Amino acid sequence: MMMASIQFGSKQIDFQIEYSERKTLGITVSPDMDVLVKAPNDSTISKIEEKLKKKAPWIIKQQSFFLTYHPKTTKRNYISGETHLYLGRQYLLKVEENEKESVKLKGKFIEVKTHDKARVKQLVNNWYLKHARSKFHATALPLIEKFKKYKVEPSSIVLREMPTRWGSCTPKGKIILNPELIKAPKGCIEYVITHELCHLIHHDHTKRFMDLQTKEMKDWKKWKTKLERLLA
Repeated sequence: MMMASIQFGSKQIDFQIEYSERKTLGITVSPDMDVLVKAPNDSTISKIEEKLKKKAPWIIKQQSFFLTYHPKTTKRNYISGETHLYLGRQYLLKVEENEKESVKLKGKFIEVKTHDKARVKQLVNNWYLKHARSKFHATALPLIEKFKKYKVEPSSIVLREMPTRWGSCTPKGKIILNPELIKAPKGCIEYVITHELCHLIHHDHTKRFMDLQTKEMKDWKKWKTKLERLLA
């Protein structure tokens, strides 16, 4: 397998080439936005690049459809006065020394009480995870009901930390959601769940998939953009 890249306008497209005993040249885009070219053994690099340039608009379109997640690099120190997001709103972290540990939302503060300041990060993350579980399931229920008209239903909805994905749908119908979504507005969460529910019907990002997503959530582009601007 070899790596290469082409320039298409202002965008650079990186791709991997995998040579094999095949007659045609195929291009696939993975959910992590990786581009793989499967080429016959006798393919020249110029022929591969020519094909990629022709397919570049499609590649870029496919990459934009995937619910990718590239976290903002702002490092959190988990100290008083620091801002943290919850359901799209900014809150100030307020750390207080107390023998009894707790995390509560109070006005414009996320109030953390602990006897050990080294535990603040873990306590806040546990609080986010607890709220993600309840909010995601509450948000998903009416959407799942809507999709029953298509005779589909997810086998389960689970939370899993994913460094590059907002959500995914397994071939067996399990929907996996990134707990980081709890930091985004409810509309963003509805968009990701709707996107994955559409995958129960159409597994690829075809025109039929996009038409279904638009039918079920007319303003999905607005929430996709908001999600990307806020957290990715």
